[in-house]
Amino acid sequence: MSNQRIKTPCVGLCSTVYGDLVCRGCKRFHHEVINWNGYNDEEKHAVWLRLEVLLVQVMTAKLEVFDENRLRMQLEQRKIRFAPQQSPYCWAYQLIARGARVISQVEAYGIVLLPEFREWNLPELRDAIDREFFLLSEAHYQRYIAPQFLRDGLNVQI
Repeated sequence: MSNQRIKTPCVGLCSTVYGDLVCRGCKRFHHEVINWNGYNDEEKHAVWLRLEVLLVQVMTAKLEVFDENRLRMQLEQRKIRFAPQQSPYCWAYQLIARGARVISQVEAYGIVLLPEFREWNLPELRDAIDREFFLLSEAHYQRYIAPQFLRDGLNVQI
């Protein structure tokens, strides 16, 4: 990432205030949402990287980016915010998340849906991507983060 301050992944739909361990909006863990402003750039970058890896995993199972430059140009023309340093598959997610109701030909944006998803409408695909991204984030939390919190809470030495 650049030397610019790393902004928050928040999308304004925080569910951690309602007790979720993983935010349904940005997919960060509750403690990352709470402590974000206290994180240094390296810690913020680690969170961004995890989110990117999980999102790319979901996106590559649904579509292919065949023209990165066209996708970037379309995002810029339509003033859809995206992180240029991230994978073009994250850009494709931003496109679908923001334009699902108005896009009719995804190929015009430099992406093509994989055969098993070509009959899906984009709002339906967007919702499926969001659910899968959330489930992966939640599984990551349960596998790697929750056990540590449990140990810390019990003061157990392993």
